[in-house]
Amino acid sequence: MDPSYPAYMDSSLMAGREIISIPCTISNAFVPELPRQKADIIYLCLPNNPTGIVLHRDELQRWVNYALENHSIIIFDAAYEAYISDSDIPHSIYEIDGAKQVAIEVRSFSKSAGFTAVRCGYTVVPKETGLQAMWMRRQCTKYNGTSYVAQRAAMATFTPAGKRGINANLAYYKRTAQIIAGGLTALGYEVYGGENAPYIWCKTPDNMTSWDFFDFLLNECQVLCTPGVGFGPSGEGFVRFSAFSQREDSEEALLRIKNGFRETLCVRPNLSR
Repeated sequence: MDPSYPAYMDSSLMAGREIISIPCTISNAFVPELPRQKADIIYLCLPNNPTGIVLHRDELQRWVNYALENHSIIIFDAAYEAYISDSDIPHSIYEIDGAKQVAIEVRSFSKSAGFTAVRCGYTVVPKETGLQAMWMRRQCTKYNGTSYVAQRAAMATFTPAGKRGINANLAYYKRTAQIIAGGLTALGYEVYGGENAPYIWCKTPDNMTSWDFFDFLLNECQVLCTPGVGFGPSGEGFVRFSAFSQREDSEEALLRIKNGFRETLCVRPNLSR
């Protein structure tokens, strides 16, 4: 998908793979369309980083059907599934008929339990894919294993107390995402995501480039975001805001953006209301 988490592109290029880019833009509501040619490996990150979009069951079923027909493997990154609120959005690709034959699902504790930099996650490789032996060989060759301390911390997330703590954090960040999305919308911005994901995908005003808007927010408002073009060519003209912050800081950032545009000559009338 373009835009997408950069690691998919970088790791594929380092492996010498040919890349099929699937533009996800306003014109297709950021929903990836099936490629016209055969793809051996398909990366799907849902809810998506950076756009925050999700796929409904019928949309995801089309990808599974494509993989079955073309003998492709889907690597399904479900790092943000805990942020899904819509009951019609699958939390796992294995909720889709036929997925166990063609999909490998990647899970992470980073975004649900705050394990960023602790480096602990897990991968589901169903027997039906015929890839378990190869995957085990790869893991044993390339990876030395997760530390014992990190494993015990991961185990604790499944206890009643751990689940209560995680659910409280998730509710906090979901609400923060709603505040950011709602605040930007009230200021006149065109925003996407933030409902089933912790990211808000925001169109830059006045046809500014991603980096120009990033520089403006940083230098004039002291607000930090991520330039959309860093996630791929189709990310140009957008920036990504994250809900992983203290709510008071997010509210202060929205106020600074409002005041920053009010005090500059590049303001659009509907951005300062």
